[in-house]
Amino acid sequence: MSHQPRKRFGQNFLVDERAVHAIIRAISPQSDEHLVEIGPGQGALTHWLLQECGQLDVVELDRDLVEYLRAKFASEIKLHIHSGDAMKFDFSSLGGRDALRVIGNLPYNISTPLLFHLFEQSDCIKDMHFMLQKEVVDRLCAEPGGKEYGRLSVMAGYYCAMEPLMEVSPESFRPQPKVTSCVVRLVPHKEKPVSIAHDILNRVVAAAFSMRRKTLRNSLGNLFSAGEIESVGINPAERAERLSLAEYAELAGLLMQKEKA
Repeated sequence: MSHQPRKRFGQNFLVDERAVHAIIRAISPQSDEHLVEIGPGQGALTHWLLQECGQLDVVELDRDLVEYLRAKFASEIKLHIHSGDAMKFDFSSLGGRDALRVIGNLPYNISTPLLFHLFEQSDCIKDMHFMLQKEVVDRLCAEPGGKEYGRLSVMAGYYCAMEPLMEVSPESFRPQPKVTSCVVRLVPHKEKPVSIAHDILNRVVAAAFSMRRKTLRNSLGNLFSAGEIESVGINPAERAERLSLAEYAELAGLLMQKEKA
């Protein structure tokens, strides 16, 4: 296909067959599974996913590519092509609890907000395999205390267990990105690791990392006094990157109690 990659869609097409087959092996699709591919592009992964899975839905924003895919896979009765924006797509409309396996070579410019959109619908998802900028994967999988650890690390850990699988070089794409990519596996928790509503947890985490160089006494000053932070066993002189998900959940619980009072 003679398709000029569109920068506004963040298009970098995977063209390395070795990388394609390594990703398919990592996903290991089965004949009774329902897969969803975000941003199939020219169908490099789509072709091989269809060989193995039971049903495949793809979501593509570029209308030219939608027409190309419809022509290329016209005879594939188990493929359903959705023309639209994955950021606005209702994935829960495709299946029930733990029904979907989601795959995608995600555009770097929307990868983080798209991940949060999927996290909010994670009840219908069995697992996710994404190609992302390596820097994003490092942030996803970071542990407390590291410089990569941040809001994305905490909130992703609330929703999923994560595992980096393989790096993919810029030479594997057309056009070549300026960064190394990485494939990551995300498996939604059957039960959340902490018992707190996601919205109130996100408020506390976002506030803490809004001034990550400041101590919690300063970054969370609009939510808590230093004494209130100490009351749940957390040192107000610590910085945001030192706290675990469980400690953020303690602070979120405290905020919920304050707002109920």
